[in-house]
Amino acid sequence: MSTTDKMAGLKEILALDPKNSFARYGIAMELVNRGETTAALAEFDTLLQNDPDYTAGYFMAAQTLSGAGHTAAAIERLKAGIGCAARSGNSHALSEMQAMLDELAR
Repeated sequence: MSTTDKMAGLKEILALDPKNSFARYGIAMELVNRGETTAALAEFDTLLQNDPDYTAGYFMAAQTLSGAGHTAAAIERLKAGIGCAARSGNSHALSEMQAMLDELAR
């Protein structure tokens, strides 16, 4: 499936269900892969506003922010993500985000 087809399919899902977290995350990741950082970050923001318990969104948003040179914003997103992972008992995600936070905080 081409990237265009994938994006169209995800947008179709969102048209039916604007709060579909999986589709919103997928769109954000497709935008990251295309290098459309600003649009990707907007999708991550919408995702996390609609679904503050979508742990992966925090980590990928932080990676995107960090890659764009927004270290302070990445650190804040990681801190929020670590709190989310702790609340949900997702120790793997917590560990990954803590490692990234430790790296960025150096």
